[in-house]
Amino acid sequence: MNIPQDLKYTKDHEWVKIEGDTATVGITDFAQRELGDIVYVEVETVDEELDREEVFGTVEAVKTVSDLFLPLSGEITEFNESLEDEPEKVNNDPYGEGWMIKIKFSEASELEDLLSPEDYKEIIGS
Repeated sequence: MNIPQDLKYTKDHEWVKIEGDTATVGITDFAQRELGDIVYVEVETVDEELDREEVFGTVEAVKTVSDLFLPLSGEITEFNESLEDEPEKVNNDPYGEGWMIKIKFSEASELEDLLSPEDYKEIIGS
């Protein structure tokens, strides 16, 4: 199981990479394995301000559809549009080309609530 040490995580199986006041978000290797082959990623919340844990989109796999929850409050500034034509990037490279959104986060204090790689490993029993 791939759990990069330079990222933060959520109990909803999303990863977060912090760069200044911007966070890049995707789903973890564990999540994409559990979902199976991803066939569609939908995010219609670009340029919207959302609160932490609100649904920002959905990911559809062959067997199921799952909501995607915002890990930090703020404005969604970008969606990885390459996922529209190649949603399998989430399966093939969840921490790289499979990223989903970028957020300009508004509540720096929420960073403290994100999980360390070690805490995330405990959640998934790895």
